[in-house]
Amino acid sequence: EIAKSSIAVAREPTHLSLAGGIQEAWTAYNDALQANPLIVKSVTASVILGAGDLAGQALEAKQKGTGDSSVDLARTARFAFFGLVLQAPWNHFYYLLLDGAIPPTEEPWTATTGIKVVIDQFIQAPIFTVLIFAFLGFLEGKSTSDIKQKLDEDYVNTMFANWKLWVPATVINIAFVPPILRVLYLNVVFFFWSIFLSVILNKDSE
Repeated sequence: EIAKSSIAVAREPTHLSLAGGIQEAWTAYNDALQANPLIVKSVTASVILGAGDLAGQALEAKQKGTGDSSVDLARTARFAFFGLVLQAPWNHFYYLLLDGAIPPTEEPWTATTGIKVVIDQFIQAPIFTVLIFAFLGFLEGKSTSDIKQKLDEDYVNTMFANWKLWVPATVINIAFVPPILRVLYLNVVFFFWSIFLSVILNKDSE
């Protein structure tokens, strides 16, 4: 019994240390976010979107059943670069503009929340989706006509898929997430959305 108690006592600091380390990391992240919001949001988006593309490639390989485990690093780099220079900066300034024009409310379920969701999903999202197709297409070396053809083929279906995910996600974001953490929340959801985009935008490139 004494030996068991000694083991339990010895293990407890490890768990406490792990919890403390996570708390310290989260505190450091928030401090950095407050000090350099755009840089931190951009780097975070780059890492998450790059990881999303890697997950997309793994999903494609599994669906094809070829056993090919090779990774297109250039494709992953394009998604990471997209997160760094477009996705995070766009949403950072977009939310500053949106909250400046329509200030947040303390209560989550208000007409303000509804108006912001409509603006976000039925004005901002359609525009940003075109930018995604164009930005990643140009990075891949596609011509304007190629990008237009891709939009003609996939834009409508992409928007319907977008609304299924992003309307409820945006309601949560605007109603409950503190403004400083909104882009981080978007990045987490965007991990799953980037898997979809990765597959859609690269389905004809093999």
